Amino acid sequence: MKNFGNQLAKRFLKIASFHWKPYSRLILYGDSAGWVLDWEMRELKRICKRLDVRLAKPIWKHAASPQAIFFSNQFFLMNDDWLKLKPCRIGFAYFHGKPNTGDDLFDSVYNSLRTHHEQITRVQVSHTEMMNVVLETGIDRSKVFMIPIGVNLGYFPFRTAQQKRNIRAQLGIPQSAFVVGSFQKDGVGWDEGFDPKLIKGPDVFLATIKSLKRDIPELYVLLSGPARGYVKKGLDELQVPYKHVYLKSYPDIAKMFWALDVYLVASRQEGGPKSILESMASGVPIVSTRVGQAVDLIRNGENGWLADVEDVEGLAACVTQVYGLGDDALLPILRCGREGAKTNDYTAQIPLWASFMKGFIA
Repeated sequence: MKNFGNQLAKRFLKIASFHWKPYSRLILYGDSAGWVLDWEMRELKRICKRLDVRLAKPIWKHAASPQAIFFSNQFFLMNDDWLKLKPCRIGFAYFHGKPNTGDDLFDSVYNSLRTHHEQITRVQVSHTEMMNVVLETGIDRSKVFMIPIGVNLGYFPFRTAQQKRNIRAQLGIPQSAFVVGSFQKDGVGWDEGFDPKLIKGPDVFLATIKSLKRDIPELYVLLSGPARGYVKKGLDELQVPYKHVYLKSYPDIAKMFWALDVYLVASRQEGGPKSILESMASGVPIVSTRVGQAVDLIRNGENGWLADVEDVEGLAACVTQVYGLGDDALLPILRCGREGAKTNDYTAQIPLWASFMKGFIA
């Protein structure tokens, strides 16, 4: 009976879409995890509306004529089910996951793209490193578009001193503390996260905090994001005070940035992270390893600070430099960061997406 119902539904969809021209609709597939990629898809929907791209829900993959399908990440390539979607045009975002780095999942996805790249129509990459990785699969260069993971400036105003004082009072954070921020998911799974997701560098983060504790007497850490158990346990062992804030909605994270003196990225690989542009937009000093978009966006000492991957002392030195600078010395750097964020606001990226959609959507 269930199979009969499915066949009936498919027949209805074909009839209802009989007048659709081929590739006239875009079907967006998110990961429905309620985290970063879902919000990226929300922004893409807004951009599509600005571009007059007609959107359709995933159920319309059964339309009478083939349409265009965009996946929010590359992991749909893990099995061959997507091949059944042909002759639909297939596009997706490939933000991170370098092959031959000890992760079987990344290797599997990369090898699938290398095998089937001729059946892919569009790939979005967010930074130069992944552009090079994707092109090494043999895919035609004309199919690959570099569009950074952007920022919604409407969510992230340039922070004022009063906003900093207010949010610290609200969160119970001492006004005199030097606050390091880390808003991400760096534990395996969606539970407590005591098993570290090493690609995100939680061990490097803790080692950097340990180093900073020697030189910064009122060090404090503000955390957000799910599965932070490993970092919280480590901070307890280091006896570094911290607060972990659970947010109900992504835009609420803007106020968390207001409380910071510096945001620290200690990752080994990244597609973004989104925190690079969020920090820049908010007027918060950003210190990052040379990963993902940080390499493309941060000019060391001009709009942020960079250190090599796993360079604990390098990261600590950058944060210590921020600690030693006064507001007057920091302000030109922060304003430069804000300008960089403006160029990567989602609205500013509309021309990039227009190029992406040309030849993908009829």
